[in-house]
Amino acid sequence: MAVLTISRELGSGGREIALAVAKSLGHEVVDKERLLADMRAHGQQWEQWSKDLDEHAPSTWEKYDWSFRGFVALIQSILFKYALRDRVVLLGRGANFLMKDIPYALRARITAPIESRISRIMVRESVNENTALWLIDKSDRERSGFIHSIYGKDWNDPLEYDQIFDTGSKPLDEVVERLVELLREWDGLCDEECREPIRMRGEAARIKAGLLTNPRLFIPTLDVEFDGTGIALRGVIHNPREYEQVEREARKLAGDLPLRCQLHYRR
Repeated sequence: MAVLTISRELGSGGREIALAVAKSLGHEVVDKERLLADMRAHGQQWEQWSKDLDEHAPSTWEKYDWSFRGFVALIQSILFKYALRDRVVLLGRGANFLMKDIPYALRARITAPIESRISRIMVRESVNENTALWLIDKSDRERSGFIHSIYGKDWNDPLEYDQIFDTGSKPLDEVVERLVELLREWDGLCDEECREPIRMRGEAARIKAGLLTNPRLFIPTLDVEFDGTGIALRGVIHNPREYEQVEREARKLAGDLPLRCQLHYRR
């Protein structure tokens, strides 16, 4: 079955749509609670950092801190893990950018006029209009900054989505119905041959997460990606000794997977 990613504005009804689509098709919803549970398996500190950093616009210091970089790598690894299972709805966390060019991933964006968003938040959170507007502004800034810090992309760019729905003009149940129809169409867009590059991208994300969450390693710049033939490890480290340490750990994580270490160290 196809994978659905949903990017949503606060108060647009995006979460309700995700839950309804998942219920209709028997999909699993990967939301904040599910991600926190997965993070917990990596240690209580990662669960706490996830609570602090999730969909949060990082400061300059946070962006380059070990905990934020490790958190992002783990989130991406976990999202790939679920995408490879099929039958999932990935809610937020920039999944649409991560799943770009994956044939069986349908990337949806849910928006609404500000008036509709305010009304929903006032009812849902039992707050007045000014507080609802403040919550919306804060959420928009944080989510937009979070996405830009990780992907360097504009959260609101319509070109980054396959479908955009305005729940101010289309009822939520109609959006759900349309997404269910589209997912059934998307279902046949990928076979096992198509899935192999996706699996390798997931493996690259897993290796990157393993390196960036290793407290014995400090890697100023690191990228791990599948380049079509194998997994390439690129980045900048401090000296030849660190090169050996990083390469050794990367090869342990890679196992039998083809891996090329293309690190450079500062002279």
